[in-house]
Amino acid sequence: MPRSSREKAGQNREAIEQASSRLFRERGLTGISVADVMGAAGMTHGGFYSHFASKDALAATAVDRAFAEALDRWRQRIDTHPEDADAARAAVAVPYLSERHRDAPGAGCAGVALAADVARESIDKPVRQSYLHGLEGLIAQWERTLPGPADARRDRALAEMAMMMGAVMLARATHGAPLSEQILSAALATLTRPVAGESTPPNPNAAHVSAKTPRKKRTARPAAPED
Repeated sequence: MPRSSREKAGQNREAIEQASSRLFRERGLTGISVADVMGAAGMTHGGFYSHFASKDALAATAVDRAFAEALDRWRQRIDTHPEDADAARAAVAVPYLSERHRDAPGAGCAGVALAADVARESIDKPVRQSYLHGLEGLIAQWERTLPGPADARRDRALAEMAMMMGAVMLARATHGAPLSEQILSAALATLTRPVAGESTPPNPNAAHVSAKTPRKKRTARPAAPED
């Protein structure tokens, strides 16, 4: 294949991945079709199978991408405060537990947007492994902000991640009622309290679990990520 053709194919695949990552988070795994994705990417349905074997394969790739981009953002925010765990936690929690994130699922956390859909998929579907791997990456990053022994950090990170993600899910489900903002506010207040026994800053050498970042160089990123 000539170089120009390879570059064009790479650009087309990038556009498909970007469109699918956004649309799956906005509408769910079963809420869009291959034709919807290709239309959003500016291509015809017929070109899909030159890039992906199936919609299932696309869903797994889209989830990988969404988590990889979120993981990069979380790592950068935490790394900005290497000696201040409270500031590192706030750098992640404040945008995550915001009305802006609640209102923009297509640019937000795939863990929240796709939890229910992934739970309904069969165990053998590739999207389940993509979701699990991505979620573990975020948990590992959050764990870096906690003091104490490894087991205690892990348990607390799991509980606090469940709080963060659950709060956004409930806030979306109650959007339009005062309860929605109250849920976000209460979760944020809890998660930004000073860490008990403040003695362990974020560890730059810990938790290098990562989502499966696509191998090729990114040529575009989703606009205004919210998580």
